[in-house]
Amino acid sequence: MTGLALALILAAAFIHAAWNLLAKRASGDATFTWLFAVWSVVLYAPFAAGIIFWRQAPIGLTEIGFMAGSAILHTAYFLLLNQGYRFGDLSLVYPLARGTGPLLSCTAAIVFLGERPSALALAGALLITAGVVILTGRLHHFREAQARTAVIYAFITGTLIAGYTLWDKQAVGQVSMSPILLDWGANLGRAVLLTPMAVARWERVRAEWRNHRFEALGVAILTPLSYILVLTALAFTAVTYIAPAREISILIGAAMGTGLLAEGDAARRIGAAFAMVLGVVALAVG
Repeated sequence: MTGLALALILAAAFIHAAWNLLAKRASGDATFTWLFAVWSVVLYAPFAAGIIFWRQAPIGLTEIGFMAGSAILHTAYFLLLNQGYRFGDLSLVYPLARGTGPLLSCTAAIVFLGERPSALALAGALLITAGVVILTGRLHHFREAQARTAVIYAFITGTLIAGYTLWDKQAVGQVSMSPILLDWGANLGRAVLLTPMAVARWERVRAEWRNHRFEALGVAILTPLSYILVLTALAFTAVTYIAPAREISILIGAAMGTGLLAEGDAARRIGAAFAMVLGVVALAVG
């Protein structure tokens, strides 16, 4: 992995953890997802327009198809992630969702995309995965009904992370779509998909905006920014490097959960942090 790719991923990790903290604070349902999707479309429209008109980026059936597929996968991801946060702690749901995704996407990239990472890079991926295991190692979580529900949502969310990572890699890699345009199109598609629900539950939408407008605007700004950085790295770097390296955000999210949401258990997270930092270094060198 190049230094530029690593820098992009580390910046994205901090931003990603920050918007997840805001989403956890809101713990909203589909109406919250619709709110920040609409605001993302509005706020990033000038950048998308610049890509289309000034850089003359092509918008054909292929590009629209990739935007639509990304919109469907990301919509399901956000809905399930928000449900997970309604039932479980940030320091439980976030690591499980983020940790499952790269494991599946790396496996799929090796099997279906023919990627062949170096032994050192694979060791780094395994270290990051081990860090996830350490971070989520409190077994009593799984004896609580509400926590079990959160874990189920987290694992399904992780599967969707693997799905959209591979899908979007093809879009920015094989098709050479602009990361800004792909993400903006996915946000537009998500807003359209959820609009019938938002209209039917308009009072709930108004309540979400009244109570969580700061969180909605924060997520609307930070979510696209984080993912555009990831897509930019994916455009010139293999999935098997990018997917595990993104998971340094697990450490950041867990620290936020411990420090800002008082979810505790700091000692175990130090061991996880050490394993994950070593993993990221191995990925960068490999």
